[in-house]
Amino acid sequence: MHLPRPLRPFLTLLLVTLVLLAGPACVRDGEGAAGVPDGKTADGPPPSPSPFGAYVGYGSEGVRRVSELDGWLGPATPRVGHAYLAGDHWGHIEGEPGDLHHWAQWRRARADRLFVLNVPMLDRAEAHLSDRRVRKLLRDGADGAYDGHFRTLARRLVSLGIPDTVLVVGWEMNGITYTHRCGPDPEAWKAFWVRIVETMRSVPGQRFRFEFAPNRGRDAIPWPACYPGDRYVDVIGMDAYDQPRGMSFDEQVHEPYGLAEHVRFARAHHKAFSYPEWGLFRNGDNPAYVRGMLTWFARQRPLYQTISDYCPHGVWQCPANPRSSQVYRRLLAEPFD
Repeated sequence: MHLPRPLRPFLTLLLVTLVLLAGPACVRDGEGAAGVPDGKTADGPPPSPSPFGAYVGYGSEGVRRVSELDGWLGPATPRVGHAYLAGDHWGHIEGEPGDLHHWAQWRRARADRLFVLNVPMLDRAEAHLSDRRVRKLLRDGADGAYDGHFRTLARRLVSLGIPDTVLVVGWEMNGITYTHRCGPDPEAWKAFWVRIVETMRSVPGQRFRFEFAPNRGRDAIPWPACYPGDRYVDVIGMDAYDQPRGMSFDEQVHEPYGLAEHVRFARAHHKAFSYPEWGLFRNGDNPAYVRGMLTWFARQRPLYQTISDYCPHGVWQCPANPRSSQVYRRLLAEPFD
């Protein structure tokens, strides 16, 4: 549109004034003026949600259930498959039982699928070993004692045609559940992680992404103390269940080392972030939590998110959570209506 010459200086001054006044508000959706996620929820996620899936079991049974979950959801399609390697002995950590074959077939069937695999760092993963024993095992790993096991796993994944797997190594290291916990010796833990990544990256044909995934919150040790460095991490994940009892979703966002700090940390390190495990827990059938999490994902746009779909955490395979199940199904389908 052509403007009369006398009006042009006035309009220019007006535009400059508006830009200056709006400056602090020009931040990303879902963030405050300091670039911090605000945790506010909306009625439902906006269109084009991040890729999602669910942990629904091992091997062929897990693959079959992903297909059934797809049917239950209707228009929303899970594109992320999530599995775990058993940590009872090294053979299983190497991918020995054959379960990976089924997931490899699932992954290769569609180019837009993502396969996520949790990998224990040590055998006897849930044996509740003493801190002294864990410290020794971590130092042995840092010295290369277990390189062969991780090299074997890497070669197996490449040979199966899934060299682009996202590997969630030593998950929930800031807690006390697993033998591969960080607390007894954070420096040895980080050195061991580096050793694993370098070993698996040395295998020809691999395109793995390595994911660092602590529990939400402080737990036994602040999770940033375990971070092994940007060179050895591709994705920063977080396992985030609805706990402790009585904690609201907004508190889960803003607690120390919570959801907001996770996103800030990942962005500061220029890393993708994700949620490999999330779900209901201490607060029972809690649709407000499910709504909060799905809205959080829609606002923050993680690389992917996978709910733990078994009791007490799940929404499809757990009939004890009917209200949450309804919210999950509706909000995932809404963008496609």
